[in-house]
Formats: sequence, C-alpha cells, structure tokens
Amino acid sequence: MTGYAKAAWTPRLACKHRTINRMDLLMKSQIAKLVSTALDQLVRDGVLPTGELKIPAVERARDASHGDFATNAAMVNVKAAGMKPRELAEKIIAALPQSPQVQKVEIAGPGFINFYLSMDAYHEVVPQIIEQAHEYGRSNLGKGKKVQVEFVSANPTGPLHVGHGRGAAYGAVVADLLQAVGFEVHREYYVNDAGRQMNILATSVWLRYLELAGESLDFPSNGYKGDYVWDIAATLHREHGDDYRYNTEEIFRDIPADEPAGGDKEKHIDALIERCKRLLGDNRYRYVFELALNTILDDIRDDLEKFGIIYEEWYSERSLMESGAVNKAIERLRQTGHVYEDKGALWFRSTDFGDEKDRVVVRDNGQPTYFASDIAYHMDKLERGFDRVIDIWGADHHGYVPRVKAALTALGDDASKLDVLLVQFAILYRGGEKLAMSTRSGEFVTLRQLRKEVGRDAARFFYVMRKCEQHLDFDLDLAKSQSSDNPVYYVQYAHARICAVLRQAAEKGIAIEPTAGTSHLERLTEDHELRLLKNLSRYPEVVEVAALNEEPHQLTNYLRDLANDFHTYYNAHQFLVNDEALRDARIKLILATREVLRNGLNLIGVSAPETM
Repeated sequence: MTGYAKAAWTPRLACKHRTINRMDLLMKSQIAKLVSTALDQLVRDGVLPTGELKIPAVERARDASHGDFATNAAMVNVKAAGMKPRELAEKIIAALPQSPQVQKVEIAGPGFINFYLSMDAYHEVVPQIIEQAHEYGRSNLGKGKKVQVEFVSANPTGPLHVGHGRGAAYGAVVADLLQAVGFEVHREYYVNDAGRQMNILATSVWLRYLELAGESLDFPSNGYKGDYVWDIAATLHREHGDDYRYNTEEIFRDIPADEPAGGDKEKHIDALIERCKRLLGDNRYRYVFELALNTILDDIRDDLEKFGIIYEEWYSERSLMESGAVNKAIERLRQTGHVYEDKGALWFRSTDFGDEKDRVVVRDNGQPTYFASDIAYHMDKLERGFDRVIDIWGADHHGYVPRVKAALTALGDDASKLDVLLVQFAILYRGGEKLAMSTRSGEFVTLRQLRKEVGRDAARFFYVMRKCEQHLDFDLDLAKSQSSDNPVYYVQYAHARICAVLRQAAEKGIAIEPTAGTSHLERLTEDHELRLLKNLSRYPEVVEVAALNEEPHQLTNYLRDLANDFHTYYNAHQFLVNDEALRDARIKLILATREVLRNGLNLIGVSAPETM
C-alpha cells in the first residue's frame, strides 16, 4: 500500500481475542487487496493525503446478515481524510476495483464496509483444499520465530494421572498449532529431579523395601503410598536382598512423632529422610533415589509417547545446580541489588515488583530453594534465544506467576516474553459419580488407565474442548459412547461417512477422481452446500486464531460445526447422482471436507478413521 505505516508484526501469543493483521488467507487477502487498491486510488485522486495512513483491519463478519467480511478502513482514516466515516466509506466503495468474487458491498453502522462474496469466491476454496491436501490451513505466520512450550513437567514422584493429562493434551495441541502456522517450536519437559519431594519418594521406597524385607513399621502419613512405590521397592529387594535393611528400632529412634500420634507430619518425614541418608550413606541413598526417579520417569515418558506426545528435550533441574546456573542467577540478582540477607537466609525483594511478600532463594542452611531453581531455569530459557516462552502450569500455581516474572525483570530480562497458561483440573465422572483423586494417598486414576478405558482419541479431544482456565468435567460414559452426543465420535464419523461414500462410488465403477479446478462447482447451489463451502473457507483462519490465542477449543468447536454441516448435507442429499456434472461437484466438495476434517483432527492428535 502506498504511504502506509508498515510496522513489524510481532505476535503476542497469550493475548486473548487478538485481532490478526496478517492478510495471507485466501478470501481475507483478496478483500484486503481490494481495499488497499481503493485507498491508493483515493491518495492519487487527492481525497486522502500522501502521508502515512492507518492499515485497516479486515475481519470475518460475525453475523451472516452483515455479509462475509467487514473492514474499518473508513473509520481508522477519517482524521487523515477530514471527513465523516460514512462519507469516506462511500468514496472507498466507489474506488473499489470490480471483482467476480464480490457480489455486493454495503456501508453499515458508523462507517464499516461490509463485503458479500459471490459463490465463485467460495467455489475456489475447493480445488485449493484438494491441491494443498495436508498443507491446507498451514501458514508461515511465525516464520523465523522460536517458541518454547514447556508442559506437564509433573514431579516424577508417581504416575501421571488424569489431571496431568489435561495439561499434556493442551500443551501438545498448543505446540502443534504454533508449528502449523510457521513457528519453530521446542517442546520441553522440566524434570524436577531435585528437592524435598524426591527425597520423600526415595524414603518412601526405602521404607516399603524394609517392609518387604520383614521389618514392621508405621508408614509415615506424609509418604507416597501408591502401589507403584511397592513395585519400585520390590525391584530394590529383588536385586539387593537385605543389603539395604536396618531394624525398625534403629530407624525410628528419636524421630519426631507423626501426625496420627499427635506430632507434626512434616517434621516426621524430614527426620526420616535425614535418617535414611545417614544410615544408607551417600552411594546407597543415591542408588535408591535414582532407582525411584528413573523408574517413574521412564513410565512417564512411555505414557506420554503413547498419548502422542514427543518432546525435543527433557530438562533436568539438577543440571541447573551442576552447571552453576542457579548460582549465576542469584549473583545477577545480588549485583542488581534485588536480594538481601536476613536470619541467615537470602531473600529476593519480590515486593518491589508487587508481590505480597519477599521470597527466600537460599535457605539458612545454604541450600537454594525451588524458587531459585525456577529463576535460573527461566533465565536459561531466554538465554537459549527463544522469542517466546510458554509455560503451562496447573491453576493452583496462579500466585507463582508474578514472582517468576518479577525475577526475570530483576535479572534485566524481558518478562513479557514469558506467557504462563494455567490449566484447571479435570474432574472425572463415571456413572454420574465423581472419582476420587489424591496422588499422595495413591487414590487416583492414571492417564494410562484413562487411555485404556476411553481410548487416546477421546481423551485428547475431550481434554481440549474447553478453555484451559475453565473447569473440565470429563464424562467417561459419554467419551465411550458411539452416538452423536459424543463430540469426537461425531467428528470422526463424518470423516468415515465420506470414506464410505467414496468406497460406494468405487464399487459402482464411478471415478472418484474429480475434474481439475472449479469445473462444475457452479452446480453447488443448495443451502447445505453453501454452508459447507463457507465453513471450509474458515479453516485457515480458525487455525491461526487458535494458535495465536493458545485456544485449541476453537479448533474442536470448528470441527464439530463442520461435522454437523456435513451430516446435515449427507442426510438431505444424494452424492452419487446420475448427473455427472453435479456428481463431480459434490465429490469435490466432500473430498475437500474430508481433507479439512483430517487436518483438524491431526492437529489435536486424534485419528481420522475410514471405517467406524
């Protein structure tokens, strides 16, 4: 556009309901070009100044009665034009080039310009989909931008449960959507392989081992009680016999009372950890620790791979300590005056950044806190050159977000590069009854159990049907049902139905390779066909909006709408009609529909079956 301000477009991924100014989607691009040409003509005619004009937005109309697309070209340039918006809108319309893809143009409201597309415009999307196949809907919007998506990152203290599953599915789809629109995506799992929880796990395994070795003891109320702890302990006993055995009296001598005995469960477990370390010594304690860690981590990795999730990197928290990254982060904070000493501990002045209180980064015993590791980890992320860093955490971490951003600011880093997305817990129901969930007590449904019961497809689809910040009620009975009430079944069935039509055509000797280009597509005049055409044209835009807003539910909603449009069309019309031209057009249309259904399902990690 002549004389336009062309500011670089930088996506802010966490910005909800963001207006997308990129105009490379087919129909949207064509409307934008028409508007651009009209504005340039008005500049040449002297109606608009030769200086910089504001780039107008072109958006799909929300109400079909208002046309297909609308632009605010007149409203954003009234100051430069020195006239009323509707007056400028009339001049823009008069300067618009003729286009066979535009049926009519109208002024609406204070000066919006509404475009009504012709059927020819929608017909063009069909051969485009067929030609581009699995590339349809993908773009280069994020080309040259590196994004890291860190998700799940559950403590390796037990198997993944259904709560972790929602973050896993959500993170995977966000990453895949960003990659689909051109970003270079790095998927990462942060392994919390240091700290107190891992010590509680190692001690829990050792105590279960002692029970297997014949010792009688009261298992700590704050220990990990799941069956998986027994399994790890059994491995230790099977491979080492009584080598790690001590008598109960020696273990529990002078240990503070546990909560059931009127004591403090935290002091009790911490004392047991220290006793475990002292009795076993560094080498044997480290062996138990590593056995527990690696057993559970291998299980988590296997679980996620079978859930369709592969990471570029599994990042160790301990590596931050070993590489000196934690000390480096603390020293940077010290140099900028953002830490101070009090009562033997080192504190970060997070209140300077709006936090409710300052936070400890080094305890009075000289050990860095979990928060210190997190500061170092996020410092490291930005040092690796990512343009955007996305953390996907559980909703219970909401209070943790501002202090991490505060630490990045204190380090002199750009905290705006960090987006933290909070995922609410998934509540599981079977037969209308809510299922219990408690990791520490061992009462929970694992992600593996969920996959086996409802299947990977249903789990992946159900997990991303709602905004991440909304609570999710996961109905197991619905997820397993083969009915139109089950959204994933409904969408997959639309794909399978199309495949069935094509098989029927082959059985009847009808060629299912349609003619090239837009030949015969003018025969698609039914309302059902127009609805399908319009919905198919929306797909690239849906993918981009879902990616930039980190909202996979927009894609699942779209797929349900598209499936509904197809099922309605299927029930109302025959496809394999005797009229060859009409049959060719309808085969093209359902082939395009099949491709979009398949592409969309693939982006959310769900299969597109050919038979059901």
